[in-house]
Amino acid sequence: MQSNKISLKQFIQYFKIAVTGKEQNFTSGSIRRAVFMLSIPMILEMLMESIFALVDILYVSKVSVNAVATIGLTESVITLVYAVAIGLSMAATAIVARRVGEKDLKGASNAAVQVIFLGVLVAAIISVIGILYPKEILGLMGGEPDLIEEGYGYTQILLGGNLTIMLLFLINAIFRGAGDASVAMWTLILSNGLNIILDPMFIFGFGPIPAFGVEGAAIATTIGRGTAVVFQLAVLFFGYSKIKVGIQDLVIRIGVMLNLIKVSLGGIGQFLIGTSSWVFLMRIMSEFGSEVLAGYTIAIRVMMFTLMPAWGMSNAAATLVGQNLGAKEPERAELSVWKTGKYSAIFMGLVSIVYLVFAPQIIVLFNATPDVVKYGSLCLRVIAAGYIFYGYAMVVVNAFNGAGDTKTPTYINFVCFWLLQLPFAYVMAITLDFGPVGVFWAITLAEILIAIVSIIWFKKGHWKAVKV
Repeated sequence: MQSNKISLKQFIQYFKIAVTGKEQNFTSGSIRRAVFMLSIPMILEMLMESIFALVDILYVSKVSVNAVATIGLTESVITLVYAVAIGLSMAATAIVARRVGEKDLKGASNAAVQVIFLGVLVAAIISVIGILYPKEILGLMGGEPDLIEEGYGYTQILLGGNLTIMLLFLINAIFRGAGDASVAMWTLILSNGLNIILDPMFIFGFGPIPAFGVEGAAIATTIGRGTAVVFQLAVLFFGYSKIKVGIQDLVIRIGVMLNLIKVSLGGIGQFLIGTSSWVFLMRIMSEFGSEVLAGYTIAIRVMMFTLMPAWGMSNAAATLVGQNLGAKEPERAELSVWKTGKYSAIFMGLVSIVYLVFAPQIIVLFNATPDVVKYGSLCLRVIAAGYIFYGYAMVVVNAFNGAGDTKTPTYINFVCFWLLQLPFAYVMAITLDFGPVGVFWAITLAEILIAIVSIIWFKKGHWKAVKV
């Protein structure tokens, strides 16, 4: 892949190597090849996640508008679970990648065990809250009484079974840090493949299985994710990955755990800021009724379909940064980020054109209610205006995280989300009465600013000196 052009035959050959995980060395040789070998399974992994999100909302939209709105409200809360999971997973990826770059596979395995212990502890606390207070959670989010009554079972099951979400994130982060991106990919193919099969069975009923409605979507999701977690643990314990865990490794190592917590705090803070801003944006949107909320929810799900491949590329950048810093190759780490960022921005630019032209046709595939289509397509078009910036921002921000510098993105998120996005959204949507479009523009402007600030700070190079 040193030349600018490769034949279709070469592409297919490289693609096969990438998805089977045969390529293991990312600290020497062609950077373009390394980006490709890591990005392909990570993009496919994220595509599977976003395909499931679209299929899920497609099924649920046939139940009722309230059912779609319930998913929107619940997921805006469960993103707080994702914040903890992603924060811990960033620490796991950074530390595992650094140890692999240093050729210290035992240290990488020790970090893997401790991050799983931490995930189980946090998930147990969240489960108790989700099982006991689902109606109160939906009420706090602005759900109307009939929505709460119809949808609280969905919230209860999804939050109650959040251990499957937590471990799926964390163990896949371990695989990515080790460069075993193909294992993470096959895990999500299993999880989301099962979800897609089980979703209609539990939502609409099948044979002896009754129709659970929107609650069935949560049951199917939890079963699919739980099965994938069992698969992940089998891979870790039976040695199909670079990271191998034995019974003797299942002990608490305070030093390793404290290091993980230290690195993850910045990541948890970073995503809590980001995801809590989404919670508040969803709360503002709920002021405009269930149809507007449903349109917004569908648009966000559609956006996730195209954000996920860019997120996959950003995960590749994080692994390359961590492993190359561990191998004492900081310049190679930086060059990897610029190359990956360019590919991501090109991809996102192409997607933005599709959204700008075909937004109404896309939304109507999920729900034909006029207001749902109107506000969903408006959301897609406004947010697509910043897609090229998103492409670069995701890669550069995740590069900081891959280096173990989780504090810098936290500060950037704080300024751009809390000090700019939320006040702007509230003033535009509520105070100045621009309605939902005020929220949409707040999202776009914040992401553009994040991209600009991240690139400027990344060029300063302080991340190269971070120790983990």
